[in-house]
Amino acid sequence: MRAVIQRTGHASVTINGTCKSAIGKGLLILVGIEETDSREDIDWLCKKIVNLRIFDDENGVMNKSILDINGEILVISQFTLHASTRKGNRPSYIRAAKPEVSIPLYEQFCKELSIASGKEIGTGEFGADMKVELLNDGPVTICMDTKNKE
Repeated sequence: MRAVIQRTGHASVTINGTCKSAIGKGLLILVGIEETDSREDIDWLCKKIVNLRIFDDENGVMNKSILDINGEILVISQFTLHASTRKGNRPSYIRAAKPEVSIPLYEQFCKELSIASGKEIGTGEFGADMKVELLNDGPVTICMDTKNKE
């Protein structure tokens, strides 16, 4: 699984002109799933995300997690995170999982992240044409890949 995690002042996702989900201060997470992803990838990523200390403490030091600030989370599925640009100029998405694999894993990821954060999270709609807006606070953007745990 690949995730792009952005610290936000606010974020929202709109589908067909209607706002599906909106959050205030918290995290916007773009998540891409590949064929080899499993429950272990979900568990590792959820644990890392809720414990990431990327919010400022009283001294202006990034020392607090989403749990510490009681922040909100918005998760958007994004198969393009697995784009390969090795050959030519048109990205290949061959590593991205097919819907029959990725939809259950995406739904499980959202459920586990909700449990780990202790609150309901906002989501987009898998496979929909979504318009995502955010105020990237910082900016702070963290990229994670469960196959390359740095």
